[in-house]
Amino acid sequence: MKKQIKIGVLISGGGSNLQAIIDACEKNEIEGQISFVGSDKPDAKGLQRAEKHHIPTFIVDFAAVLNDKNTGLPSDFILEDILEKQNFFSLQTDQDKVRRFFEKRVAAESLLLEKISAYPLDLLILAGFMRILTPYFIDRINSDSNKPRIMNIHPALLPAFPGVDGYGDTYRYGCKIGGCTVHFVDYGEDTGAIIGQKAFEISPEDTLDDVRRKGLALEWQLYPRCIRLFAENRLEIKRNKYTTKNGVQKSRTVVRIL
Repeated sequence: MKKQIKIGVLISGGGSNLQAIIDACEKNEIEGQISFVGSDKPDAKGLQRAEKHHIPTFIVDFAAVLNDKNTGLPSDFILEDILEKQNFFSLQTDQDKVRRFFEKRVAAESLLLEKISAYPLDLLILAGFMRILTPYFIDRINSDSNKPRIMNIHPALLPAFPGVDGYGDTYRYGCKIGGCTVHFVDYGEDTGAIIGQKAFEISPEDTLDDVRRKGLALEWQLYPRCIRLFAENRLEIKRNKYTTKNGVQKSRTVVRIL
């Protein structure tokens, strides 16, 4: 009998992708078991989905933590380390604003990590979790930099249209093709190595709701498939070096499916 991986899921809303993953696990389409479902919002309806399937749940109210001036930072917080790694803000951004952003986020993330530590975990899934994760959090989940363990699904064909409204951006730009992307999470916003993508046609008569409906239907197929590949140990991380037009040596991380 194959070993089942332990999957943690973070949500912020209704949890339709969570349901697709639950269903895939229960049908043995994924050799995995969901250990917990956590939310940054107390009223996330996806928590009810988890409870119906007897999956442990917890809440870390990010909004409350971010508004609490007395919330302390963890003892291993090193701002300089985070600033060196992060790819969210440019050097031109007000540095006091950047410092406050990371201090508040890490304060909330440390509480999230404390909750997660109570459960076995091989893979952490973001299923509509609407929070940017800092290098502090990512490094504590990814104990081995060569084996990322945080996966996200994005409502656009990355690298096009990163950010919070991928389907909306795709539609407003007038694209003829839309889609969704599953990727590993890195230190940027939707910049991690791509695991899989699915695309759909956008017809002239389609509304934004049509685009979102088409996209969600593909998300529910793609996300479980990518999780299954992880569970089967079929995702290999490779770093490919290349030279820019200006002669600068860079590298990019890619995923190879075995």
